[in-house]
Amino acid sequence: MSALIKSTRDLLRYPSAIIGLLSIGALLAISAYALVTIPYSEATRLWRGGEDVWYQNPKYAPPAWMNFFSNEKQPVSFAVSSKEGGGMTKTVTVGEQNTSTILITYSFDYAYDKFPQELILYFKSSFQDKLPFVSVAWITPSGERIRIADLAVDRTQTFRISQDQKLQKRLKTEDVLPALFVEPKSESASPVKGTYQIEISAVTFEPDADVDVEFVMHGTLYGPAGTDQYRRDLMLPLLWGTPIALAFGLLAALGTSLLTMIIAAIGSWYGGWIDELIQRITEINLVLPFLAILIMVGTFYSRSIWVILGVTVLLSIFSGQIKTYRAVFMQSKVSPYIEAARAYGTTDRRIIFSYLIPRMIPLLIPALVSSVPTFVFLEASLAVLGLGDPVLPTWGKVIENAFADGALYRGLYYWVLEPAVLLMLTGLGFAMLGFALDRIFNPRLRDI
Repeated sequence: MSALIKSTRDLLRYPSAIIGLLSIGALLAISAYALVTIPYSEATRLWRGGEDVWYQNPKYAPPAWMNFFSNEKQPVSFAVSSKEGGGMTKTVTVGEQNTSTILITYSFDYAYDKFPQELILYFKSSFQDKLPFVSVAWITPSGERIRIADLAVDRTQTFRISQDQKLQKRLKTEDVLPALFVEPKSESASPVKGTYQIEISAVTFEPDADVDVEFVMHGTLYGPAGTDQYRRDLMLPLLWGTPIALAFGLLAALGTSLLTMIIAAIGSWYGGWIDELIQRITEINLVLPFLAILIMVGTFYSRSIWVILGVTVLLSIFSGQIKTYRAVFMQSKVSPYIEAARAYGTTDRRIIFSYLIPRMIPLLIPALVSSVPTFVFLEASLAVLGLGDPVLPTWGKVIENAFADGALYRGLYYWVLEPAVLLMLTGLGFAMLGFALDRIFNPRLRDI
């Protein structure tokens, strides 16, 4: 326990270790938040879902925080529903002969310099035989009232304001949205800022009939991470990509390091044909094209992350590290304490796992921590090449989708930069922590 406390104190003397620990701690916090708030089944459902799941989101929308870096403010998307409230009020007035009048209103402040992409109303009604009749009105900040539509609505119906031909004829223009956000006699081409109101008046003709509305404004910005070509919120793969990347990196690094050390210890202790076999396998493995084999496995067999992880560990066990460990084990093998253990009749298994391997732990820990980013970048690289697990939302899949859709040519830099920054944060955190650990556990570097 005292050795652990001393090592911790020594570690905190290095600024690089503190930065690395803070970075890794932030990544672990993000992972815990993602796992708690978004269950795995929900995450995979949302990631594989199309526009029917993400209908509230606009396409290719940069994150909302971009408004902080621009003098020209762009509209931020939002969605409200009469069922959930959120500022939308609903009043029901029961009339005679089984009729009811439903008034749904929503007011919102518009303080942007550009027009939204679309205004959409999603109607959900319940009735037996007679369809409810709905009237929609738009009220500008100056109090002008614009009639949007009068229609009978089915049980589920979508009304896109900018695409309604009757409204286009009424406003005498195909550009409906500018006509709604600019005063008729104004010479300015910019939206009028102020409080707008949408008013939906519905009449039902049956006792238990009802009408609910969801009002969605597709702006040019959305949320803290933006959206992709399928309207998916990129916050989902950024959050869930964190535990996937850390789990892949840690499992691959841990499995590779431990198995490499155990195999090197066994070969060094027993020697003979066992050591020769391990060395020949290592030499063969060193000339095998590692990435090419992974690409072949992903192309012809399976792109499951567990299969890729297993092949990665298998190909990384017999690496050049075996020869490094073997050299150290060969020196430790003839040490006096090993000779004393053999004189007392200690079994080979006990000598390997209780005497030889523990001597290598100080060298193992820094190497293990430093190798985590290698495997994290490997998983992301395979995903960028189109060989990532299609079920999982990962950082590499975000970058792959961005390149496939020409994000950089479109100027959608956020699409690539967000996962790239997280990858760099992961690499920086583990590299700086590994550097500090190497200085602590390697006697040759302690005074440098």
